[in-house]
Parts: sequence; C-alpha cells; structure tokens
Amino acid sequence: QVQLVESGGGLVQTGGSLRLSCAASGSSFSLNDMGWYRQAPGKQRELVALISRGGSTNYAVSVKGRFTISRDNAKNTVYLEMTSLKPEDTAVYYCTARTVVGALTMSYWGQGTQVTVSS
Repeated sequence: QVQLVESGGGLVQTGGSLRLSCAASGSSFSLNDMGWYRQAPGKQRELVALISRGGSTNYAVSVKGRFTISRDNAKNTVYLEMTSLKPEDTAVYYCTARTVVGALTMSYWGQGTQVTVSS
C-alpha cells in the first residue's frame, strides 16, 4: 500500500512563498504521475499541477507562472514551489500519485496540508 506524506504547508502573507513536499513509500512499482490537488472550503477539489515520471508537467491556469512542480524519482518525492501567493490559493493541498501495472491503474492520496494566505 502506497503512503503519501505531505509537509510544508502553513500561513503566509499575500505575495509570499511556500514549498510543499510529498514523500511516497510502500510502492512495489514505479510511480507514474505525481502531483497536487487542492480544495478550498465549500469548493470541489481541483487540479493544481501534475508531473509525469519523465518530467512532463501540467498546471492549472490559475497557478501557471507562479507555481513550479518537480520530483525526485530516486526519493519518490514530489515538490510544489509556490510563489506570489494570493488569498485565493488558500486551501488544503493534497498530494497524489499513480501506479500503472498492465491494465490496472491505482491512485493514492495524502492526508492533505493546509495552506493559508492572509491578505
């Protein structure tokens, strides 16, 4: 069973920066896509950024140019560098990872880390 442990959330002022980390453990297979979603109070969970094992990235329009996703395959860790933070970035950020073995795709989620941006 894959476990994802996030760290790095917290309280920051508008315009500030934070770096989230997510370490995966327990996988018997290589992790394919890894990434981050977020969920603000009263809203649906939404994609923030994804990164493939080969390094291809995909960002939500709202964070493009401000957030950078990266990963260290040797450490099974994904990072999210967040800059120029805005109050609307306030949410619980969830790490996700996926394994693909033949026709079977499994997705895993972390417990979430709170990011609060004060105005």
